[in-house]
Amino acid sequence: MLLSFFFKNLPLTKQVNYLKKKGIGLGTRLKDGRKIYIYMLRDLFIEVLYVNDNSENIAERLNVISGVVNLNKHLENEFRNTF
Repeated sequence: MLLSFFFKNLPLTKQVNYLKKKGIGLGTRLKDGRKIYIYMLRDLFIEVLYVNDNSENIAERLNVISGVVNLNKHLENEFRNTF
C-alpha cells in the first residue's frame, strides 16, 4: 500500500525509471494497434505506453493496477471489449 502511494506520487519519468530499475517486465499486449508494456512491482502491475511503442522512448502514460485479481479483471474486460 505504501509502495502504491509512493509510486503514484512520482513524476512520470521517475516512475518509468523506477520501474526499469526495480520492476519486472512481464511482456506486452496490443490494443488499438498500440503496444502496451506490462511491468510488475511487488503487488502492483503497471501498463506503460511509450512514444512510438518503443520502450527506449519517453513514456506517454501509465496505468497502475493493484493486485493480481484486479489485473485479471482488467485484462478480461479489455479482452471482452475487443470483440
